[in-house]
Formats: sequence, structure tokens, C-alpha cells
Amino acid sequence: MWDAAIKGFKIHLKLERSLSANTIEAYERDVLALTRYLVMENKPLAPEEVTLAELQAFVQWIATLGMTATSQSRIISGIKTFFRFLLLQDMIKADPTQLLEAPKVRRKLPDFLSFEEIELLIGQVDLSKPEGHRNKAILETMYSCGLRVSEAVSLQISHLYFSEGFIRVIGKGNKERLIPIGSSAIKHIELYYEGTRRHMAVKKGHEDILFLNRRGAALSRVMIFLMIKELAGKAQINKTISPHTFRHSFATHLVEGGADLVAVQEMLGHESITTTEIYTHLNREYLRDMLQQYHPGF
Repeated sequence: MWDAAIKGFKIHLKLERSLSANTIEAYERDVLALTRYLVMENKPLAPEEVTLAELQAFVQWIATLGMTATSQSRIISGIKTFFRFLLLQDMIKADPTQLLEAPKVRRKLPDFLSFEEIELLIGQVDLSKPEGHRNKAILETMYSCGLRVSEAVSLQISHLYFSEGFIRVIGKGNKERLIPIGSSAIKHIELYYEGTRRHMAVKKGHEDILFLNRRGAALSRVMIFLMIKELAGKAQINKTISPHTFRHSFATHLVEGGADLVAVQEMLGHESITTTEIYTHLNREYLRDMLQQYHPGF
């Protein structure tokens, strides 16, 4: 019953929507959570037998597990996507999730670093170590171009167009975009490439990957996360910092400087401008802070 439907769903997500393996796995987990709930409640229903009432009871159940509203909403989104797929394939006659409501999620403004904090953090990189120039080049590129960490670790040498001042990035859903790259990032990439990268023994299949580990293979996202955490500690920056903080800082600094929101959306690779609009809210917070700090009336 469920196995065939889930298998078809995963194929649809991969071939029709070009989603990454991690995203497909997350969708599968959402559906499996529903199947486990039905078994636990002694309701061995086929997908076409599931009603809105069962789904509402499932939503109430996951709420009792102590999940955040964001986590609950993500699971419900996965369930909705699954049943829309079944409807598209004529495996069900009606979509039981049509009236299913998710908990309201309060939009949280992301942490970001000031330009001075960015420079301070990057300045902690030890260039005397073999990986020093590589790490500096990674951070400069992530901040210069607003890259996701997955985009940074998969950046290809053949996608660097330094003479034109652009790089080509493969983002979510295998979508490509061209992003301008700053002179500082170009300089540090060239230093890393000439001093280290071109002399490395490269693992088969990783020949075109720019940033490599000591074994000549692509870096993992976890390695970048740990590196940034260590540097933030050395810089004594007491904020919640992750690789995504560089992307948030990139967008925030552009919006603060008066950049066109559509241009920021294009560079970030957001499908909807609604996603990018969070930075206008963040910018308002910045303006309020400036008023409170400098205006005598505040």
C-alpha cells in the first residue's frame, strides 16, 4: 500500500522537482511518521483511505511530542506534498489535506554579523596551516556571494569566470544562477589554488571541485560548520553562528545599503521574493536601533 506510493513519490521528487537527496529523505520521513502513527493507533489504512479527521489527529499527536511550530509545519508540508502527488497520479479521488491547517510560525529574524565582525572572524584563520588559505577562500567566497554551505562545498573550478567577475552556482532544485564575486574573494581563491589546490592528488570524481580536504575529496558541510564555530570562539563573537550566518550577513548588508530587493532575491536564489522580504524586516530593526542609539527623542 504505502511502500509503492512512497517509492513513486520519491521518484517524482527526484525527476520532476529535481530535489536533493537530503530533501527527498526529509519528505520520506514525514510520510513515514504518519504511517507509524496510524499503526500505533491501530488504523491500518491505505493512503486512499486516510481522511482529514485522521490527519488532524496526527497533527495533534506530533504537537504532544514537544516539537516546535516550525518542525510541525515542515512535517505537515511534507504530508500535503505527498497527498498532492497521489492526487496528481489519480491514486486518490480527493486531497484530504486541503483543509489541514499547520500551526502559525512566527518569523524569526536570522542572526547576522556586522562587516567588522565578519572581518574579525575571517582574520582568525591561521594562514600558517596547510588548510589556512583554503579556509580563508571559503569564507571570503561565502560572504562575497551569499552562498549556502552546500553551494560552497560543491563549487566547481569550471564555474569560475574571474575575468567577467562572476561565478556559476548550482543551487536548490539543481537551478543555476550567476553571482558577481568580489575582488577579495577572487584573490584568496587564486592564492589557495596556486599555492595548494593545483598541487594536490585529487580523488577520482572530484577533479572539478574547488575546495578539497587533505584526502583530495570534497569537503563536508559539517567541516565548514565546525571551522566557523572554532573561528567564532577565537574571535569571541557571542552570537549563534553557522555557515548560514554568512549568507544572512551578505543579504542584510546589501539591503541596509539600499540594494534592490529583486536583485538580492536573484543572487540568493530564492524562488519567492517573500523569502527575501525577511531582510526588509531586519532592516527596519536596524533602523530602529539607529534611532534609539542616536536620536535624542528616543
